Amino acid sequence: MNNVLTTLHDPCLMKHGFYLDEKCTEFNSEGICYSIHPEKGSGHYWVYPNKNLFSISIHDFVFSKDLFFVYKIPEYLSISYYELGSAEDFKPNNQICCGCIKGFIGNLSLYQTLFHKNIPVRSIGIEIMPEYYKDYLLKKYHGEYMDPCSAFLSLDGATDFPELVALLKQIKYYRGTGMSAKLYYECKVAETISLIVDKSKNMDTIKVPRKISNEDMNSIKTVASYIDDHFAFNIHLDQLTGIACMGTTKLKYIFKAVFKCTITEFIQNKRLSKAEHMLLNTDLTINQVAKIVGYKNASRFSELFHKNTGLLPNEFRKTSNIY
Repeated sequence: MNNVLTTLHDPCLMKHGFYLDEKCTEFNSEGICYSIHPEKGSGHYWVYPNKNLFSISIHDFVFSKDLFFVYKIPEYLSISYYELGSAEDFKPNNQICCGCIKGFIGNLSLYQTLFHKNIPVRSIGIEIMPEYYKDYLLKKYHGEYMDPCSAFLSLDGATDFPELVALLKQIKYYRGTGMSAKLYYECKVAETISLIVDKSKNMDTIKVPRKISNEDMNSIKTVASYIDDHFAFNIHLDQLTGIACMGTTKLKYIFKAVFKCTITEFIQNKRLSKAEHMLLNTDLTINQVAKIVGYKNASRFSELFHKNTGLLPNEFRKTSNIY
């Protein structure tokens, strides 16, 4: 019989350099720990599985080389809080950064994420399978049931949900065992869903993107290509509207629908990605790197870099000497 471990976690971890580590004692003994093979990096991925209903996972690892995760995902919901880290999702297109909450809906599609080398990833997540959020909740709360899918998705990228962050951190440091652990984890998963559903009621309803024509899609791709080539320069919105042959409102709307971020965030992500490469592969000063990627002020660059990765540029550069 399938369970959340064999359905979701095992196939991905074994494929990308992790192995089952029964000697690891850094986490709650009620869960299962995977470690990274030394040639890939260092650190661990801990999972507490509950049949095929849900799992709780704690990530604390760093790769010594850029690692491209590609795997076909099952149907599930997840919510994660990134204490530290920087990565890029390609399907869906999104940036993972320090201090953000990631809400995700798995739908049997291909998932692609690039984890950057030498940037530690520390996060806490809960993965909920259809047997829980469809079958179990529907049966238990018949007549009151609310599908939590849209609520989870509405929180993707959120940075202002302290109640959820506090709950996930409690889970991270819990060390109970036996029946008390099982009850604790079951209650925390239910509490997480309650918080998310309640939070989503107070947020603006997510707009379903209208169908994007091939012509508009090609225009947006042309804008993105222009940004790729000119991100280090001052890019004005009127330049982009001219390239796209669109009005400002339409450009902003379609761009965000396609890339899941604003134009400003897209430019910033390009700059910081280039900066990461230069910090690890050149001996240029922080000020020089800042100017090359488009920031006149090195302190502003350092502030954005820290916000995105959880590390200051100098700290990030020092990590490259470890591996």
